[in-house]
Amino acid sequence: MIRIKRGYIAQRRRRKIRLFASSFRGAHSRLTRTIIQQRIKALVSTQRDKYKKKIIFRNLWITRINSVIRNSGVLNLNTYSTFINNIYKKQFIINRKILAQIAISNNFCFYIIFNEIMK
Repeated sequence: MIRIKRGYIAQRRRRKIRLFASSFRGAHSRLTRTIIQQRIKALVSTQRDKYKKKIIFRNLWITRINSVIRNSGVLNLNTYSTFINNIYKKQFIINRKILAQIAISNNFCFYIIFNEIMK
């Protein structure tokens, strides 16, 4: 019987998968079945961590705003929760990311916003 070599389509598919796993170590970059498993695992991890990153940054912004508010020393009642509650009552449209950047970079501007809201 004559040996039949596989066509180029399967080789092209495997080559494409191997390019994805070229930075992996050991069998994870050489064996096709293992590469496919590692690829699925990597894509699941990136999807999960993309949303985790958003949560972590939101927590960071909240922590920064809260620390600046507590260090203001105006009243002991000044916490992050009362500050955000007053922002919504006054319908002051600014997000936590921008507030945190203002709090870190320009304290004077943040105190002006803080005093305007806490009136």
